Amino acid sequence: MRIAVCVKAVPSAGSGARLDSASKRLDRSGDLGLSEYDTHAVEEALRLRGDDGEVVVVSLGPERAADALRKALAMGADRSVLVSDAGFEGADLVLTARALVGALERESPELVLFGQQSPDGNGACLWAAVAEKLRRPVVSQAAELAVEGGALRAKRQTEFGYETLRAPLPAVVAVSEAINEPRYPSLKGIMGAKSKPQEVLAAGDVGGAGDPVTTVLALTPPPARGESRRIEDDGNAAEAIVEFLAEKRLL
Repeated sequence: MRIAVCVKAVPSAGSGARLDSASKRLDRSGDLGLSEYDTHAVEEALRLRGDDGEVVVVSLGPERAADALRKALAMGADRSVLVSDAGFEGADLVLTARALVGALERESPELVLFGQQSPDGNGACLWAAVAEKLRRPVVSQAAELAVEGGALRAKRQTEFGYETLRAPLPAVVAVSEAINEPRYPSLKGIMGAKSKPQEVLAAGDVGGAGDPVTTVLALTPPPARGESRRIEDDGNAAEAIVEFLAEKRLL
């Protein structure tokens, strides 16, 4: 079974999140690492791959993102495909989805996995945009996943509990952090990752570069915090809160 895992190289925790004053977008000039959300998708792909299957990691980013993808290879993925082109710089959700779809169509995977979201954008909707463009069924927040009889069965987290869904393959799935515990790359895996294929595609290989993207016109800081009062719970907290709300004429 061929499984593609769409991953993202994000600013490492040590670099901190900051905005670029010129582009008004997230500054990605620091070190990049594989999104922790995506490690769950990679782990699940390795579990479902089978003896004769293949796991390919697909991403959009700068050339140096290839170092972050190597972690997925060290975990056990077979190869990686990085779409890297100046034409995709500053790509928004729509353009990112188009680039990934172009790469995925070259691979023709039976299953496409995503992490539920990314720690930088936290949009949690790229997988939906990719599924729409591929015209494939999509399941999100998958906490359990199984493939049987040419279809997938997923146990999905909802605000009311769990539901079990069945969808035909090929399909797109966004997995939650509850689905597994990602493995740590072994020394053998880290050394072996250096010799695994890492393909880099340009805009001409996947299409879409040069399409209009969302432009950030201005950034406005949040308003100043209003008046507040700290109430310690010494047994009379409820009464103190009621008095405060009454004073502000909110009751």
